[in-house]
Amino acid sequence: MPGVSTRKTQAPQRHRHRRAPRRRKSAWKSRTIAACALLCVAWVLWAVADRHFVPSSNTVLNRFDAIIVLGNPADNDGNPNPMQLARVTEAVHEYERGVAPRLIVTGGAVANRYVEAQVMARTAQAQGIPASAVLIEPNARDTIQNACFAARIMQAHNWGSAEVISSASHLPRSAMVFSHLPIVWRMHAAPDLQPLSSMSAARLTALETLKTMRYLVWAQWRERCDP
Repeated sequence: MPGVSTRKTQAPQRHRHRRAPRRRKSAWKSRTIAACALLCVAWVLWAVADRHFVPSSNTVLNRFDAIIVLGNPADNDGNPNPMQLARVTEAVHEYERGVAPRLIVTGGAVANRYVEAQVMARTAQAQGIPASAVLIEPNARDTIQNACFAARIMQAHNWGSAEVISSASHLPRSAMVFSHLPIVWRMHAAPDLQPLSSMSAARLTALETLKTMRYLVWAQWRERCDP
């Protein structure tokens, strides 16, 4: 009988010993998940705040040496998609208003075989811009390269100032990139040719926020380009 009593009292103790490491492991996982969640929230807030507070220009100039049109993919038939067409159309309007005497269109063949800059140049010329007033930068594959390669063209011609045209959702991240370049610049939004649905606008903002997050912690260091 004493032996039986001993076994009955010891069994729960062994059971408790087995559970203790599991509880500690579960608590460690919970703390790790909570820390990761807080880090992600802080990362998102950082990107949102930077997008909100980034300056839209570093000058008070109203006239510039060039208008830089940032690239966006053409469609699979080589025609400008609505976003690209909106950017080029606004650049043409700014050229006609006398903001700058030339356009620099920048963008390579990123999404398909059509070079964005070449499609934009044809579109600008179809809207009345002389071919001699359109400079093509056909190699850039992202916003950092758009800015850097366009700045190289400007420096080669001793031009020091530019108005930068892109979609409104793209401009905050573009301003972050251009703030590292040795030129005078001003951001200018291209109005949408057709009103965007609230869902489309939210999707664009969310996508640009994600790209801004990547830029802040990775791209601005890893993909830095000196003009």
